[in-house]
Amino acid sequence: MTRVGPEQGRFEVTLRGAWLWVFPAPALLCGCSQEPPDYWQGYVEGDYIYVSPAASGTLLERNVIRGDRVHRGAPLFRLEQEREIAIRDEARARLQGALASLADLTKGKRSEELDIIGAQLAQAQATLALLRIQLQRQQALFAKKTVPRASLDEARATFKRDQARVSELRAQLATARLSARSDAIRAARAEMEAARAALAQTAWDIAQKTRRASEDALVADTFFEPGEWVPAGRPVVSLLPPGNLKVRFYVPEEALSTLGVGEPLELRCDHCPADLRVEVSYISPEAEYTPPVIYSRETRDKLVYRIEAKPTFSEAYRLHPGQPIEVWRRSG
Repeated sequence: MTRVGPEQGRFEVTLRGAWLWVFPAPALLCGCSQEPPDYWQGYVEGDYIYVSPAASGTLLERNVIRGDRVHRGAPLFRLEQEREIAIRDEARARLQGALASLADLTKGKRSEELDIIGAQLAQAQATLALLRIQLQRQQALFAKKTVPRASLDEARATFKRDQARVSELRAQLATARLSARSDAIRAARAEMEAARAALAQTAWDIAQKTRRASEDALVADTFFEPGEWVPAGRPVVSLLPPGNLKVRFYVPEEALSTLGVGEPLELRCDHCPADLRVEVSYISPEAEYTPPVIYSRETRDKLVYRIEAKPTFSEAYRLHPGQPIEVWRRSG
């Protein structure tokens, strides 16, 4: 049996027939609240890197498993590449053909071709010399009225024909010693650049099907097994670099002014080493309600500010995403 006497400021409790006088604590009488704790509760978060291929294909091999630690440049996985390799070989052959065409256009004909044109020119010049003599003879005979005018006209026409032939061969020889026209050379260079760009594109496609780690990281998870079809853009491996781990906790407004970006803090968690340190990296500019996953000892409807802190690179692997932690001010 219990009787309350508020006018007397005490409780009367009957226990097994005995009367006990219980006086309330001074804090209960005055309604004073406890001092705010000198630590804040939070949890560990991680920003994952999801590594995916740019093109779809069958997964040939996966070089890592969940929980591995990889270094920068380490191979992660490889997809089939037969189609891309065939396209690369075709682009390489096109580039070689374009280079050969450009080289041929930027120089004159070969020496053998020049010799042929030179021999034809010499033959035409010899024929022209003989025709000149024949023309002179026909002119003399026509003056003596020994031959008709038709013979003279025929000799004159034949001489002019071979004279034009000699001029033609001289022009051909001069042209053969020159390179191609500038517009033909520009077209050949454009074709060469297009072939080179196609080769670079195929090389990029092949590289996208052989992915490597961009930095030192922990393999957080794998999503496909060798032999499975991987759609384009679907991650095969997720990585968690140490620099992507952070601690998130919430502080009330009265404690906000005591924290600043770059301030060192102590970190405590279950079964963690006692020397963990973090550094404040972000302070939210807006207030929010305490998340329900943070079981604060104070009232939950109180507005708080989100704080993020990063551990050092060497200590990051000691933490795990989702792990509850307590953040303390560093002693001293």
